Amino acid sequence: MDHHFPIDLPATSILLEAIDHTRVGVIVSDPELEDNPIIYTNQGFLQMTGYSYEDILGKNCRFLQGPESSNTAVQKLRDAIAQKESVSVQLVNYKKNGEKFWNELHIDPVYSEEEEKYFFIGVQKDITVQKNAEESLREHNKEIALLSTPIVPVMDKVYVLPLIGNINEDRIKLIFNNVTEAVYYSEIETLILDLSGLVRLDDEVIKSLFTLYDLLNLLGTELLLTGVTPKIAVRSKEVHADLNSFKAFKTVKDAINYKQKKN
Repeated sequence: MDHHFPIDLPATSILLEAIDHTRVGVIVSDPELEDNPIIYTNQGFLQMTGYSYEDILGKNCRFLQGPESSNTAVQKLRDAIAQKESVSVQLVNYKKNGEKFWNELHIDPVYSEEEEKYFFIGVQKDITVQKNAEESLREHNKEIALLSTPIVPVMDKVYVLPLIGNINEDRIKLIFNNVTEAVYYSEIETLILDLSGLVRLDDEVIKSLFTLYDLLNLLGTELLLTGVTPKIAVRSKEVHADLNSFKAFKTVKDAINYKQKKN
């Protein structure tokens, strides 16, 4: 098989056959030639990209780039090549038919004693399946996060946030982020925070209530509490947190009636 490899490597044809049958793409470029062209490619690269030997030999590998290729990743590659340093990036590339794929690219400079010059060896792996799975997981986690802190409109500019189950530090941060975003984009004037679904109310949750109260005050949003049980009131006093500064109601319905009468 003609590998179009002009370098007299200390490798056997068996090694080249092995490289050809790997599931990753392997290319070699010569930075001392104009535009750092590709001088060798294995079958894995051709199968991955859909190009032929004739399509790519003698060309710079930038032909894989397209509209969604990260400028930051491309610049990182250029800088590393200019400095003859190893580099690893993940970026969107494009096949010959225009189909985009995620490419995990590792480039290493290799010095040839015989040639007395550097070459660059690029190893490329199609990680599109992995990236799609990561995106699906992010979307799934986003949906779960939204379900864990549902901010529901009940009247004009009046919303309810029911707290259900256990509240940990991560969920407190999520609540603050979601509330802040909702207040900004939905122009919430009153937020009803319903505590009736909480499994337990620990010190951190109680402290976070006061922080949330202060934050909403700064944003010009009224905070009403509902579902404040005697157990919650007692626990608040034990940690020296006075819930009397809140407008509290037995149920969400009571809080809504209060807002309707007030309006």
